[in-house]
Amino acid sequence: MFINEAWAQAATATAKPGGFDLVSFLPIIGMVVLMYFLLIRPQQKRAKETKAMLAAIQKGDEVVTSGGTLGIINKLGDNFITLEIAKGVEVQVQRAAIQTVLPKGTIKKSE
Repeated sequence: MFINEAWAQAATATAKPGGFDLVSFLPIIGMVVLMYFLLIRPQQKRAKETKAMLAAIQKGDEVVTSGGTLGIINKLGDNFITLEIAKGVEVQVQRAAIQTVLPKGTIKKSE
């Protein structure tokens, strides 16, 4: 008495009952591709450049550590580097702590 009649809806030609519809997953696939090009790829590129920079450092290079310390490389090891931060003052830092290699003569200009 209070319930209206229920009519069954016919299946459309594009929808397959119980089937896989690729078009519904295109936005998700697009988001994954977008995240790859905006986040993952640039990060991998920066990591590759940093690794190449750390492999190319030599004794006598002027560098900046991640803590902001300026120094000249005196000794190189596999994991640690000895920096001269002032005349007669040397500190050991991890190789991974080197952030930037400066052009020669930069430290003398800053004194």
